[in-house]
Amino acid sequence: MDILQQLSLIGIVPVIAIDDAADAVPLCRALADGGLPCAEITFRTAAAEEAIRNVSGALPDVLVGAGTVLTVEQVDRAVAAGAKFIVSPGLNPEVVRHCLDLGVPVTPGTSNPSDIEAALALGLKTVKFFPAEAAGGIKYIKAIAAPYVDVTFMPTGGIGEKNLLEYLSFGRIKCCGGSWMAPKNLIAARDWAKIRELTASAVRLMLGFELAHVGVNCGTGEEAVRTAEALCALFGWPVLDNDRSTFAGTVVEVMKGCGRGRNGHIAVATNFLPRARAYLERKGFAFDERTLAVKDGKPALIYLRDEIAGFAVHLVQK
Repeated sequence: MDILQQLSLIGIVPVIAIDDAADAVPLCRALADGGLPCAEITFRTAAAEEAIRNVSGALPDVLVGAGTVLTVEQVDRAVAAGAKFIVSPGLNPEVVRHCLDLGVPVTPGTSNPSDIEAALALGLKTVKFFPAEAAGGIKYIKAIAAPYVDVTFMPTGGIGEKNLLEYLSFGRIKCCGGSWMAPKNLIAARDWAKIRELTASAVRLMLGFELAHVGVNCGTGEEAVRTAEALCALFGWPVLDNDRSTFAGTVVEVMKGCGRGRNGHIAVATNFLPRARAYLERKGFAFDERTLAVKDGKPALIYLRDEIAGFAVHLVQK
């Protein structure tokens, strides 16, 4: 899997400026523990190169890249230090060509159609959009994306918890960059626990896990209908019958016969199923690829490999 696809599955790229290179490893460890195993370390400070080298050596599972890269010389320093990708605020053809010659993914900054066409002429399909909010936000991105059907965007600038989902919900957004989970004051205070907490909060917001329904296995169709009707009589839910099961409202699915799981199944809805799957796989959970269901060309449902308390568990796309 290429680097940009990995960043897409992570969903949020923390953009961080580090004044003391010794802070880089504990900071990136806090980000990874919170659910974001990546970082764009900007070349705005003199510590950037050493910080990238420290993270690359100590945390090989963290995708570390270099941001605010303005020159070919900075590209060489960043790559030698272990940067896996390069990000720049604008589109410098010399920098882009050098990255392509080195085989290093590069996302130059763009903010208008002319920038995008210059990126296309250089052979790029993914670009940074910067400064995202100041340049017009998601509405502007949607407008300029229309003629460029193969281009995807990595917006950065002014993105936070209030507008993150609005950006990520547009299918042409690869991922979003932001610094709200690791603000300068917390880095200066070395409050890694708070950074981990803010990172976990951002990941929870992005994935949006919610209980969709609980499935209960019943022996026969008649028993399933009786069970669903009893629940509906209690709580005033409608009975919704189909060939495989009977729903008590949208909360409980009573299976006509033995469905997945010894006792039944638990369905958990998520905003972005591929990102949720990647997140859980990074935490050590495995999925049963045979259960993957696709709708309109996109993943819609997949079961975890193992049961929990006799229940099969599956993710479903909201």
